[in-house]
Amino acid sequence: MLELSQRQTIIIAIFVLFLGKFLNKHISFLKEFNIPEPVTGGMVASLITGALYLMFDYVVAFELNARDQFLLIFFTTIGLSARFTSLKQGGRGLLILLVLAIIYLVLQNLTGIAVSQFTGLPSAAGVLGGSVSLSGGHGTAIAWAPIFSSRYGIENAMEIGIACATFGLVLGGVLGGPIAQFLIKRHQLSGQQASAVAISGDYSQGEKISVETILNCVLVISIAIGLGLQLNRLLASFGLALPEFVTALFAGIVLTNSVPVIIKSINWPTGTHSLNLISDVSLGLFLAMSLMSLQLWTLTALAGPILVLLFAQVVVITLFVMFVVFRLMGKDYDAAVIASGYIGLGLGATPTAIANMNAVTDKFGVSAKAFIIVPLVGAFFIDIANALIIQFMLNQI
Repeated sequence: MLELSQRQTIIIAIFVLFLGKFLNKHISFLKEFNIPEPVTGGMVASLITGALYLMFDYVVAFELNARDQFLLIFFTTIGLSARFTSLKQGGRGLLILLVLAIIYLVLQNLTGIAVSQFTGLPSAAGVLGGSVSLSGGHGTAIAWAPIFSSRYGIENAMEIGIACATFGLVLGGVLGGPIAQFLIKRHQLSGQQASAVAISGDYSQGEKISVETILNCVLVISIAIGLGLQLNRLLASFGLALPEFVTALFAGIVLTNSVPVIIKSINWPTGTHSLNLISDVSLGLFLAMSLMSLQLWTLTALAGPILVLLFAQVVVITLFVMFVVFRLMGKDYDAAVIASGYIGLGLGATPTAIANMNAVTDKFGVSAKAFIIVPLVGAFFIDIANALIIQFMLNQI
């Protein structure tokens, strides 16, 4: 067994990102269908470690504490990028997507329950393979697994949850780009080519990145994370348990909509290339670490039921996105980008949604509306709604 330190894990993650960039550049399929670079490199790395285990019984273990920190940083940058003035522009769209997302949480759990009964699994396993692990992701699956084990007798709840979250993360990253491209080409849509408003883009244009601008971003991000962690502890004391990245996101939103208003002369980083650069680096490393550390061989025993469950979930969310989300969000270019993000959100996690939208907008043009609406729905509102819906669905079983 090879146990890699945090420093070594980060080094490998960077190589994984470079590998993803190289493969996406030279393999037309990956480029054509907008597969996010971290997904490409991360899956190749996980296949390599899986082969080492299957062929030589050799396990490669990664230290992933840094991954969680990159997640905190990424969501904080999203919060710091969310001005209320921008939210007003997508206010109606934000409300529509939030309602649709809540409806889909129920639909996702009903799909999981139906499949679990078909495959002989307990009904509660359908909820675990529904919004717990897919819309909720690995963190939610891990947090709820002990409850499913103790209260509902699902002894391998942790394995089922992690397996569904794992494959969901991959499928969410793989399907978002092709679905968006299909919608864009079918409806002859296009976006504006303007990197300044994109979260990911060309940093050579516009304002310059310097040591001062980076330090300013690091200072503001650190303060926002600190406030978010304190808020998280306060809410936990009242019995409301939320992931730390949710309160960090909220702290970023509060700061970016209050400090520049109160202190008008302050050099605030919202909308700068420096903040966007830190956001991109954090997102890329988080996804690379998450995917390259997958232990695919642990999922073989549950492969049959999980594949049936995931197939059903993919069909349902594809139909939901193409015929409900895209249409109700306006059937325009922004709606197509939002559709790619929602695929990542509904099957994987908010970082996957952002990666999908980055890949689409890098090719077809920016969508400021999508980068405002999807992160807010996915990173803040859905975590709260999902916890309530999970409990409601379990009470009905």
